Amino acid sequence: MRYSEMFLPTVREVPSDAEVVSHQLMLRAGLIRKLTSGVYSYLPLGYRVIRKFEQIVRDEMNRAGAQEIFMPTVQPAELWHESGRWTHYGKELLRFRDRNDRECCLGPTHEEVVTDLVRNEVKSYRQLPVNLYQIQTKFRDEIRPRFGVMRCREFGMKDAYSFDTDEEGAEISYRKMFDAYNRIFTRCGLRFRSVEADTGSIGGSFSHEFLVTADSGEDAMTYCTSCEYAANLEKAEVPRPDAKTVDEKEFLRLEEVHTPDVRTIEEVCAFLNVTPQDVVKTLIFSADGKAVAILIRGDEEVNEIKVKNYLGGDELELAMDDMIRDVTNSPRGFAGAVGVKCRILADYSLMNMKNMVMGANREDYHVKNVNIGRDFKVNDFVDLRAVKEDDVCPRCRSAIRFARGIEVGHVFKLGTKYSKAMGARYLDKNGQEQIIVMGCYGIGIGRTVAACIEQNYDDQGIIWPMALAPYQVIITPVNVKDEALLRTAEELYLKLAATGVDVLLDDRDERAGVKFMDADLIGIPLRVTIGPKRLAEGRVEVRLRRSGEVQIISLEEVSDYIVNNVKEQMQTILC
Repeated sequence: MRYSEMFLPTVREVPSDAEVVSHQLMLRAGLIRKLTSGVYSYLPLGYRVIRKFEQIVRDEMNRAGAQEIFMPTVQPAELWHESGRWTHYGKELLRFRDRNDRECCLGPTHEEVVTDLVRNEVKSYRQLPVNLYQIQTKFRDEIRPRFGVMRCREFGMKDAYSFDTDEEGAEISYRKMFDAYNRIFTRCGLRFRSVEADTGSIGGSFSHEFLVTADSGEDAMTYCTSCEYAANLEKAEVPRPDAKTVDEKEFLRLEEVHTPDVRTIEEVCAFLNVTPQDVVKTLIFSADGKAVAILIRGDEEVNEIKVKNYLGGDELELAMDDMIRDVTNSPRGFAGAVGVKCRILADYSLMNMKNMVMGANREDYHVKNVNIGRDFKVNDFVDLRAVKEDDVCPRCRSAIRFARGIEVGHVFKLGTKYSKAMGARYLDKNGQEQIIVMGCYGIGIGRTVAACIEQNYDDQGIIWPMALAPYQVIITPVNVKDEALLRTAEELYLKLAATGVDVLLDDRDERAGVKFMDADLIGIPLRVTIGPKRLAEGRVEVRLRRSGEVQIISLEEVSDYIVNNVKEQMQTILC
């Protein structure tokens, strides 16, 4: 491609509304332009990167045995009512009515549509397993789009769905997709981790997120320094402590204390001269309309995702004042476990506590020297708290570390969540009807490209890995009015293009400095500079964008040098 013919509007200034590096550089380098909140157009340079990433995804999905399809964006509400997600999904689901007054939505994902497709076509175990995928535009009406294409409303996604006869087959399909995702992100030259994750609104029994490590990442994760364990903070486990022998002789007398205007942990500690480790917070939740008391140590924080997953319900929220009064006989802020009239779940942090301080279920009162067993009973001890930096790995008990990342992929074991609700069944070898076991697997296309930039840039601009670079080489004659320079550049351009190298010829009538700045901004891995001094010697200058290394190569050898360099960088990524 010739630069003079490209639609490539670069910008020198950093856009004021761009918060993260990838957003800034995608705007400055002419990759994207904003249409409206959370909706972007991809310009030619940006779309070339998108297509290159899509091809890597297709290669690996096809290699794993998945078959590409393409499903509609507009989906009928009836399917979402069948799955139960029409109301559960939330306001991110853009709902509307067509001219016949039928309820529809713009697809944020395609579990319902693909399940409907398969249930109508698959009748026998002989037709399974099957894995179908698409690369298609999704729409989620995000309440606060931000970070450019990293969190937008309209976006490209690769979504795949596997259908198997049983859990064993589903595990094989899940592993194939897990391995394919590792290959995809490795081929892109990304530094990433796969972490255990919550299944969220998609549902299912188990999932992994693929996070590209970056300080700008919205997602926090924890990982073990010794073994392969890693999880996002919603899913990160705290190991169950060893139970210690309880000597009831150490239990002190229960004592109720008047604590006027004392509500927070800090105020309780100051008033009673205790530490947060001595205090127990009692939080009353409404779980599908039923009250449950969650107990956690004063210096810890409840992880509501863990609570919801343990209870297994659909809705979990902090209880309203009337429910709190019903189960505690007191207003909000004074709840305790002694005498509470609901199920009690206690975090592991309480297992070895004694002589605790907690609310007295009486306004302006707390109670001291509370002990489990003597004063109240716990229904279950459960991991309910947010993990902290001084915790240890739940698998090997080694130290853990925290990092931030950008979610670029997510794989789910769906089980029978959708197939059971929507009647996707098959006949087994004995002619008995069975429910299909499913999995689903998503990759954010534009988000991965943005995540790549977050890992690959410097003060001058983007530094594309060879596999995703919109062009692998840019040829820069320093003066296009010099016929010898331009002729040499044209000949090299045609020669490289004939070898299959993606090459851009900067044939603009601009100063060399402007051309160099643009080449660095858009991040082309190799830059060939053709100037009068070197050309008089029969040589050109080749500069590597990532390292800044410069090689002086003869005209006879430069084509082979570039072809070999491109191959070498691609192979390095694969290794």
